[in-house]
Amino acid sequence: MNSEEIITVYESVAQITGQMLSAAREGAWDDLVSLENHCASHVKALQKDKTPVKLTGELRNRKIAVIKKILADDREIRFITEPWMQHLSHLMHSNLTERKLSMTYGVSR
Repeated sequence: MNSEEIITVYESVAQITGQMLSAAREGAWDDLVSLENHCASHVKALQKDKTPVKLTGELRNRKIAVIKKILADDREIRFITEPWMQHLSHLMHSNLTERKLSMTYGVSR
């Protein structure tokens, strides 16, 4: 990839993380997962291209700004999703414990 293509991919990632943030704010978890997969494919494209590309001052500044936006969106997405994930984990653990007790003591509902 040349420098313009690299910046375009980074900007696409930033656009997707913005959509991911909106989905997280709305509690649209299926959309969030779908967008996360779409984002991962862009990141893989960046990781796959190992050719070092020197960026000019303007492109470097654009890349820095885009990366800052991606990181800010990621931070806010985590802020929204981590409590939900902890709650989900607690529910799963509670169900597992209830199932084990039921199997052990034959308690049925």
